Amino acid sequence: MTSLPKPLPAPDPATSEYWEGAKQGELRLPKCRDCGKFHFYPRTLCPHCGSVNLEWKNCSGRGVVYSYTVVHRAPSPAFEADVPYVVAVIALEEGPHLMSSIINVPADRVRVGENVRVTFRSAGSGDEMLPMFELG
Repeated sequence: MTSLPKPLPAPDPATSEYWEGAKQGELRLPKCRDCGKFHFYPRTLCPHCGSVNLEWKNCSGRGVVYSYTVVHRAPSPAFEADVPYVVAVIALEEGPHLMSSIINVPADRVRVGENVRVTFRSAGSGDEMLPMFELG
């Protein structure tokens, strides 16, 4: 059986810096120059204060598992070889929450409150990289 391609990121002007950072092994998020807060998902206005004065900054990539689920039924044939896998909401040290996968650990080992750190995995085609998380 041949593996099917998984969907790839489709960077746009608002998210291209995020994906470019991932290619370089960096977790970059927008940060407001006025209120000093990071946010995720990328957008043109700060969701905290409404400022347009934003910049992209590297984050530590450290956080904790805020919530998670274990996927036992693949959403499409492209993911069948991956089940079971963990999809989690990660609360980053810098404040934002983002959804990603937790990898390199049995699914039954993941718990809310566990410390995690970012790692990057090839999206399977070209130089696209996906930020994912490991315990630790």
